Amino acid sequence: MRLIIRIAKNELRYLFYSPIAWVVLLAFWVLIALDYFNTLHDMANVQEIMIKNSNPNWTWLPYTVTGKLFGGVYKTAVSYLYLFIPLLCMGLISREKNAGTIKLLYSSPAGVRQIVLGKYLGIMLYLLMLVGIVGVVMIMGVVDIHKEDYGLFISGLIGFYLLSCAYSAIGLFMSSISIHPVISAISTFMIIFLLDRIGMLWQQYDFIRDITWFLSLQNRTQKMISGLIVSRDIFYFLVIASIFVSFTVIKLQSGRESRPWYIKMGRYVLVMVVALLTGYLTSKPVLTKYWDTTATQGNTIPPELQKMLSAIGDSSLEVTLCVNLLSSSSTTSLGLPEMRNPSYLTQFWDKYLRFKPDIQFRYEYFYDIDPQTSDSAWMKIYPGKTIQQIALKVAERKDWDISHFKTPEEMRKIADLKKEGNRMVMLLKYKGRTEVARTMNDPICWPGEDNMASVFKRLLEPEKISKIYFLTGELERDIRKIGDRGYSKHTDRSNRFSLQNMGFDIDTLNLNTQEIPGDMATLVLADPIVNLSNSVQAKINSYIDTGGNMMILGKPGKQSVLNPLLQQLGVQLMPGQLVQPTYNETPEKVICRATPNAENLSFLLEGAEFAGMPTVAAIETMHQTKFTVKPLFYTSPPGTWLKGGELIIDSTLPAFNDQAGDMMRDTFATAVQLTRNMGKKEQRIIVYGSADFISNLRMEEPYILVSGAHSWLTNNHFPVELSMKLPVDILLTVSERGAYVQKILFIWILPGLLLLTGIILLIRRKRK
Repeated sequence: MRLIIRIAKNELRYLFYSPIAWVVLLAFWVLIALDYFNTLHDMANVQEIMIKNSNPNWTWLPYTVTGKLFGGVYKTAVSYLYLFIPLLCMGLISREKNAGTIKLLYSSPAGVRQIVLGKYLGIMLYLLMLVGIVGVVMIMGVVDIHKEDYGLFISGLIGFYLLSCAYSAIGLFMSSISIHPVISAISTFMIIFLLDRIGMLWQQYDFIRDITWFLSLQNRTQKMISGLIVSRDIFYFLVIASIFVSFTVIKLQSGRESRPWYIKMGRYVLVMVVALLTGYLTSKPVLTKYWDTTATQGNTIPPELQKMLSAIGDSSLEVTLCVNLLSSSSTTSLGLPEMRNPSYLTQFWDKYLRFKPDIQFRYEYFYDIDPQTSDSAWMKIYPGKTIQQIALKVAERKDWDISHFKTPEEMRKIADLKKEGNRMVMLLKYKGRTEVARTMNDPICWPGEDNMASVFKRLLEPEKISKIYFLTGELERDIRKIGDRGYSKHTDRSNRFSLQNMGFDIDTLNLNTQEIPGDMATLVLADPIVNLSNSVQAKINSYIDTGGNMMILGKPGKQSVLNPLLQQLGVQLMPGQLVQPTYNETPEKVICRATPNAENLSFLLEGAEFAGMPTVAAIETMHQTKFTVKPLFYTSPPGTWLKGGELIIDSTLPAFNDQAGDMMRDTFATAVQLTRNMGKKEQRIIVYGSADFISNLRMEEPYILVSGAHSWLTNNHFPVELSMKLPVDILLTVSERGAYVQKILFIWILPGLLLLTGIILLIRRKRK
């Protein structure tokens, strides 16, 4: 061990007696300082301006300031190792060979292993100085950030150092192959590049998919930069370092021996087999350990999801990914075999495998077209072709083997995905039940934690599944129409905020021809245009009398259609239309305030303050009612009143005219909740004065109003409330001026002193 330490000290001394080590230190310092202190100065400037001129309580929420600052620092540090490590390692052994001093080392008491380990230890000690530079920036982070997240510091440094050591082991081996340092440096760069890209090679082949993915350096430090330390990543770096250090020992030892080539080659093969076996075993989900170092546990699924996975216990949970070759979704490519490791298992399922490592995964690839959906576009692209012929053309164009894809008939025997539009979905099977986890038409593609929580709850507690029926037959808002007036976004299966993806079952009901089903949790009557027939109104009245929950949405001009039904509830839509004339908007767009009652409907509505309600009627409570009526949203004075006459929105702003029937009040209710006790059950009804505010045209933000209301109407079983910790490092403690001073100090003054120190030391060494 003493010889190893002496060799390491000598190697470290030699590094600092050459310009390379000083150049790398200086360049690394400047690059890290530029990334951190430029970002710090910009953030401090923004924070100071916002607090002074906009909002004294302004914060960086929902971002963690530590992550926002140091995420870029770590990425910069990792990315430039490509350049620095080959320069540092290119002469470790090739220098000895080129100068002839390798023979002196061989003749010394040190063995080959001691020589290799001593040189490797020397470069590892040097790398600690690069870690120290990042550590200096972290110390400044403690000064600059209020309640900084120490966990991100720890995990990021560990990831950076392990990656540096793995790169150095590669450089050490490349240096032992050639006597020319430049060739060693280029070879090191090429091996690192290959290991970074090998994870994307041959991923379509089952036999070697996991081998190439394990060998890949790609994104190995990404989780650590984000604050999650995973045991398989640590073992990976240790295995890679061990492989190339062992290769170096074998290479130097072989040069001193006269052995057959197959014995020498066998040593390399043995090292690789042992390393791959170790890597394979340590990467198994059952043996993988995790440490979320962040203060908010932001890399860990919420406790509610953990409990659901724990409740599954030892019972089998089978997940089948179904991928349609002819799907119209742009995200289908993420489900193909070559993306199984980088996207499907690692990016999406890994956080669930942490708590349920025995999930069984299956894959079904097929091709199918439903002419009633947008998939019929394939028929226009390839007119006159059969589905099989179209699939063959697409497979040839994308260089896929069509034999790997099931025919429509074969796939329908496994699962009929017509209701899902033959899109890419995951089928979760547990105790004979099957639930669908859908992929989304957005850049993220995979369902979120809230979507998965609803799927798991449906599997575990099927008795709590709620079915919502939307009435049809009187020209109500249609959940299938995609126009501005339609409600299709409520039920769009590719929208992560749709009611289905929040856990509800959705269907339509025509009371002219159907009876009210017994499995209904909520009935929705959305803006009927024609008067309800006597039979329909009788069925709805009977449903209400027996304690059924309901949502009713109206609008101005249709009071006569809904008021006969609302009379039974003790509320009415007032004649006329609410207006809120402003300079920037047409007067029918009314901004309403939320009451505490609205916030209490569901966790989704906690913190809700406003809702935009275009074309809205006021709601008044009658003197005699069997229900307890509470307002959910109301207008706020001044400038809002009830216009009695005709409203013209494409002319000058309307003026209040009491002679024309206009009515002024402090507030008008625009949405109310009605409750009453029916035995052991509480009957719940919501009435909105606007049906447009949750239409497709307005559905980008108000989805929480829809999901929150339906959650309350169905006893808050869905969606599942997940515990989320907000970051506490939400402010900087440094001013804009202080950040500027730090920027000058660390980008210019301290690097200048480091440069001066290196020059003086090298000149003194040269004189000696």
